[in-house]
Amino acid sequence: MTGKRALITGVTGQDGAYLSQLLLDKGYSVHGVVRRSSHAGIFDHRLKWLGIADRITLHDGNVLDLSSLARIVQEVRPDGVYNLAAQSFVTASWQQPVLTGHITGLGAVNMLESVRMLKPDARYYQASSSEMFGLVKESVQTEATPFHPRSPYGVAKVYAHWMTVNYRESFGLHASNGILFNHESPLRGVEFVTRKVSDGVARIKLGLAHELRLGNVDAQRDWGHARDYVRAMWQMLQQDTPDDYVIATGRTTTVRAMCRIAFAHVGLDIDDHLVIDPALFRPAEVDMLLGNAAKAHAAFGWQAETSLEAMIQEMVEADLARLRTAG
Repeated sequence: MTGKRALITGVTGQDGAYLSQLLLDKGYSVHGVVRRSSHAGIFDHRLKWLGIADRITLHDGNVLDLSSLARIVQEVRPDGVYNLAAQSFVTASWQQPVLTGHITGLGAVNMLESVRMLKPDARYYQASSSEMFGLVKESVQTEATPFHPRSPYGVAKVYAHWMTVNYRESFGLHASNGILFNHESPLRGVEFVTRKVSDGVARIKLGLAHELRLGNVDAQRDWGHARDYVRAMWQMLQQDTPDDYVIATGRTTTVRAMCRIAFAHVGLDIDDHLVIDPALFRPAEVDMLLGNAAKAHAAFGWQAETSLEAMIQEMVEADLARLRTAG
């Protein structure tokens, strides 16, 4: 047992759940920040799915409320702080740009400020995003690639990223940014395209639906498994010197090709069920993302272990099981 304490914002999300599981396995005491919700008993479904909900100490707080974060940091005295909280759905950021800026951008500063004031020796992880690259300036993106975000979400993530760098340089915090490319799992929200696909394919296979409606299926993404990516978060905080790292598989795939994997897994023909809906296109699209994680591999040996095919098949199987249970 390490006896160390970790504090996670966004603990009930996909990454928060897998990170909690990893840290618990390493002997950490895991504490999470949760917003008050009228849906008590529902918000922690991912933690329950992993069987770890009763092993995590939850604290009532909000990244918009500096006083609540300060109180929690003072109470927990964490060794490591992982800021995963965000309004993380890119499409919604056009409908809620101000909220996205507050939560995804300023929320990170509230967390940084709480650490600076009350636990400056804690190691801090900021969840940056490949969406910061946006209109990409290089065909393969590294830590040195300039940012050109194409959504309010991407813009807010750039602000949080540079504020993390600023706190590192201004106050000497051990603060690192993980520039994570798309990472998915059975715990992904159904509004995200990979889960929308796995859920839709499962419904079609079970006779609960006939078509899958998507927007731009020619967009290309570098998709990995969240279980692999949270390992990189922890590894960053084990380094003597804080730094920023791209975490990616180094393989890019179109949405259409990803769909093809899902349909083929259950023996269906994509052309019989996929419908392109112009209403689902984004106002400004990020056409292609492809990351180079060589720096992380050189620094601490990280590399993706789960293939896109294995991940999509796992997601489809999980959704088939969910729907059969619900039925």
